Amino acid sequence: MFRFVSASRPQSPLWTLNYSRFTQRKTLDPITLFHKASSPASVRVASLLQKASADAAAETPNSREQFELNITEEPPTDDQVKTILEYVGTSRIADVVKGAKDEKDALRKFKESKGNFVRPVVVDWNNGAAIAGDNESEILKLLNAQK
Repeated sequence: MFRFVSASRPQSPLWTLNYSRFTQRKTLDPITLFHKASSPASVRVASLLQKASADAAAETPNSREQFELNITEEPPTDDQVKTILEYVGTSRIADVVKGAKDEKDALRKFKESKGNFVRPVVVDWNNGAAIAGDNESEILKLLNAQK
């Protein structure tokens, strides 16, 4: 007895595989803006980041890879502040925590009052970079560093 065997799979739901289950999606780099809605500088930075995020999602020319934008008015945790201070470097500590002279002083002042944390601060956690203030060119440089 002869049976014809086809090289193609039958079009049955039992034989179809959802290959998307097997492909890993790249996790998006988290970019956080520590924001203060009453600050015009912070509002400008939020707009800049939202536009950059939309451009990246639309894959427009000159846009970086997509990223996960987190805008929060909550203060950072003590650990996050320590990390941010490492990212900005010793010369920029006073830009992150009001009146701080060094990292130890900054952490003490932050623990005394969360209000000593100066906003806006943009942090690229995966690439170890942070920008305090609203310097648009520095922020764009940070965003495009991982292009």
